Amino acid sequence: MDALAPRTRPLRLALLGNPNCGKTALFNALTGARQKVANYAGVTVERKTGAVALPSGARALLVDLPGTYSLRARSPDEEVTRDVVLGARADEPAPDALIAVADATNLRMALRLLLELKATGRPLVLALNMVDIAERQGLRIDRAALSRELGMPVVDTVAVRRRGLDALLEAAEQAALAAPAPAGWRPASAEALRSLHAEAARIHRLAVRPPERPDTWTGRIDAVLLHPVAGTLILLVILFLMFQAVFAWAQPLMDAIDAGFGALGGLVKATLPDGLLRSLIADGIIAGVGSVLVFLPQIVILFLFIILLEDFGYMARAAFLMDRMLGVAGLHGRAFIPLLSSFACAIPGIMSARVIDSRHDRLTTILVAPLMTCSARIPVYTLIIAAFIPDRQVWGVIGLQGLVMFGLYAAGIAFALIAATVIRRVFWRSAAQPFLMELPSYKLPSLRNVAQNVLLRAQIFLRRAGTIILAMMILIWFLSSFPGAPEGATDPAIDYSIAGRIGHAIEPVLAPIGFNWQIGVALIPGMAAREVSVGALGTVYAVAAEGDEVAAALSPTLASHWSMATALAFLAWFVFAPQCASTLAVVKRETNSWLWPGVMFAYMITLAYLAALITYRVALALGGG
Repeated sequence: MDALAPRTRPLRLALLGNPNCGKTALFNALTGARQKVANYAGVTVERKTGAVALPSGARALLVDLPGTYSLRARSPDEEVTRDVVLGARADEPAPDALIAVADATNLRMALRLLLELKATGRPLVLALNMVDIAERQGLRIDRAALSRELGMPVVDTVAVRRRGLDALLEAAEQAALAAPAPAGWRPASAEALRSLHAEAARIHRLAVRPPERPDTWTGRIDAVLLHPVAGTLILLVILFLMFQAVFAWAQPLMDAIDAGFGALGGLVKATLPDGLLRSLIADGIIAGVGSVLVFLPQIVILFLFIILLEDFGYMARAAFLMDRMLGVAGLHGRAFIPLLSSFACAIPGIMSARVIDSRHDRLTTILVAPLMTCSARIPVYTLIIAAFIPDRQVWGVIGLQGLVMFGLYAAGIAFALIAATVIRRVFWRSAAQPFLMELPSYKLPSLRNVAQNVLLRAQIFLRRAGTIILAMMILIWFLSSFPGAPEGATDPAIDYSIAGRIGHAIEPVLAPIGFNWQIGVALIPGMAAREVSVGALGTVYAVAAEGDEVAAALSPTLASHWSMATALAFLAWFVFAPQCASTLAVVKRETNSWLWPGVMFAYMITLAYLAALITYRVALALGGG
């Protein structure tokens, strides 16, 4: 590279490595808040870039490439990584240097990728990450031998503690200013792959020596957590405790938020004169948005559990345990991570299915991912459970409300597996590919990283409440308030509104499953975002209230207007309810076709209607009317 290049433009450094090597933590440590996230042109593969200050005082652009085990690209993510490394993308300049991140506790898999990267001729630096864990395990790594055999600088780093960052950037800057070596990489043949494996094994034997007194704690823990019976039971207990905590821990904060919005609504009604402005603020904005924001503590607790389990290293073990169950349904073992991500939101879950090599396995995972219970369902589930399920203990120790929540999540998982089985039999019959995954070392989560990630999730939810939900609540209020009732009308004014007319028009279709017209009004904006249905119900019932009789909380209002059969049918509907419009759009981008979003919407709305119908009829037969 021309030595003057750094003076005319910032250096471009690319960060890459195997999954679970700590690459993202290192990227966050190097760039801090100076990050931008977009997609690569032509594909829905996330493109993360950030500015870094080099020790020399110059600035550089750091690109975080998708994780990969090899440059032999078999998925969209890996194709992007390969093309950027080789300088084959027209929209992405070739990097001046590569920073390869390797887990110091598991170098064997990283060495093969390092040998492939070396063959590209790009200037290369090895960041030996998580060396603190390797030292605690008693691993002895000969850095000099490793550097000599690989022909690249080796720098120790501990990303979560920001150790080694300056030395890494200094080495990367020096490497970027050096002349690149001749490129000799090409897709490897079977013989070349065997040669790569042999060379990686030789370097590993030379540079990495096992501990004199091996740490057997990981083996002892895995002997229990990965046991086919005990490990599965522990996984179920962890999930069960998580959903119990969602109710037990969040309730005081939820009560405080609910009381705050109730007091705010009362203040608005006492301060402003009766009219459209007071109705908009109290009935539309406060009643609508407040009925959604009250569930923020539960969403935060759910994400806290998921992030802690990921950072501890347990999620990969859970994927291992679930592989056999997923295989029965015809799903690839790698589908567990996308399905697990869908508990937070189906959009990142669907996008993470790109790591699955087989197109058929990837499409199957995409189609069933929305059946996993995403965080947008939590407000709906919690609202109905709080209104109709008594807050009491089962067998003296288990909360009944948490047990019902756990059952709803279990129903989503079970039907996702059933749907995957049917999809594989209807659309394609190819056998699922074997599942290979490296199990990361156990490590204590960084409280700072956990707090940052939980805060980020809370901000995303609040941003959603301040944009989509707020806009939808104002729209629902408008539709529920205009036109007003004619003179001499005896029915509630909302019956004459646009929303009332829409609700009464579709009520005959919903009546067989026990839904009234208010539910019909709430389901339509719920297509934009599921949690909007809760806010829509709050707005509709607030507008429908007479005089000052506006419910301070929505749950008691629903309990007085709905039967138990209707409530259970409503829950059954939302187990299968079609995804929000943004999810369908992501499916279209991922599959490059409107066919699969159409298939998804059709089969999910059919399942939702049938599930609600069966639930309602059975509940009526059992006296739930």
